[in-house]
Amino acid sequence: MAALSFLKTVRLARFAKQKLPALSQTRHLNLQEFQSKKLMADGGINVQLFEVVSNEQEAASVASKLKVEEYVVKAQILAGGRGKGTFDTGFKGGVHLTKEPMKVKSLVDNMLGKKLTTKQTPKGGVQVTKVMVAEALDIERETYFAILMDRSHGGPVMVGSPKGGMDIEEVAAKEPEAIFTVPVDILEGIKQDQVMFMAEKLGFTGSKQTEAAEQMRRLYELFLRVDATQVEINPLGETPKGRVVCFDAKINFDDNAEFRQKSVFAMDDMAESDPREVEASRHNLNYIGMDGNIACLVNGAGLAMATMDIIHLHGGSPANFLDVGGSVTEEQVFHAFKLLTQDSQVKAILVNIFGGIVNCATIANGITNACKSINLSLPLIVRLEGTNVEEAKKILAESNLPISSASDLDDAAKKAVASL
Repeated sequence: MAALSFLKTVRLARFAKQKLPALSQTRHLNLQEFQSKKLMADGGINVQLFEVVSNEQEAASVASKLKVEEYVVKAQILAGGRGKGTFDTGFKGGVHLTKEPMKVKSLVDNMLGKKLTTKQTPKGGVQVTKVMVAEALDIERETYFAILMDRSHGGPVMVGSPKGGMDIEEVAAKEPEAIFTVPVDILEGIKQDQVMFMAEKLGFTGSKQTEAAEQMRRLYELFLRVDATQVEINPLGETPKGRVVCFDAKINFDDNAEFRQKSVFAMDDMAESDPREVEASRHNLNYIGMDGNIACLVNGAGLAMATMDIIHLHGGSPANFLDVGGSVTEEQVFHAFKLLTQDSQVKAILVNIFGGIVNCATIANGITNACKSINLSLPLIVRLEGTNVEEAKKILAESNLPISSASDLDDAAKKAVASL
């Protein structure tokens, strides 16, 4: 599986410290809110009624198609804080409520084709190409529910809490007794007494307990059907009229299953992604851009994070997280170097390889070929250790390239910082 992003890894590490299930490495696709809701609705899961518009003609008819008591109009971008965002026209808010069908079109018109800036978008904002118009529902009570692929149990685990609508890590830290976990035997499947138990612990009673349990069962079916490693519903809410609704969802997918989940992975919206990350994914490289000036090429997510930490320790700043993985080829190393050198803020490159599965000679050949092909002029510091390292060092030495070798990671970080 692909390595976790740096921030995602940190988040899950905090999660694990609270003795919650440890997640396997996953891929969180860039799904818009309406796409997640569609996956759920197709599985019979209770979500708000909704329509999606992308042009003026659809905007004109959406209110008549969606006959509800109150509408919520939401700009669809891959960023939080939409409600407090501002459009480049001066229009305030990417989320609006209205009970007037005639007002829906004007709200949509104020969003479509305009750039929305929130606390999570780039400085110039992100252009809105789709707007979701959905049923607005009041939430009387919020709970938390998730299904995770848990290593310690060797299979799926349900995690729930009556404390929904908030940061689950905070709940785990302050009220660990409010977190409930139920392992599921993936061969036997989920059982009625398990979902009824979880629904009870989340505070559902009477017919709502039965309905909540049914929603949990259907979420488990979705979890299996799309090869998910995490389906997180926060909140799983109860309305004043007694409906049990999944209001918000986060779904992570096992990228090893991409070959049989083509329709799901085709939903991945790359339009708002960092172009460098998109390019890296084409070559099966795990890359995340950062704001420093020392580029890192490492094998293994943990080693990559340790490399960034040591660069910081010696006064430097990493320009990226780049994990080439254990089955890296010379061609991938070439594309990795090309990616790193195209970043204008990069002033030095640090290669840190510990060859277990990786053959150091493969890395060395990739480095030398890349340096010659792109006429590398940046300082290059290389630390290699492990499988076939002597052959690798010989390849680098005989290349006649200005490569600075390092004896260990600390030495490599010091040399990278000093080269600036």
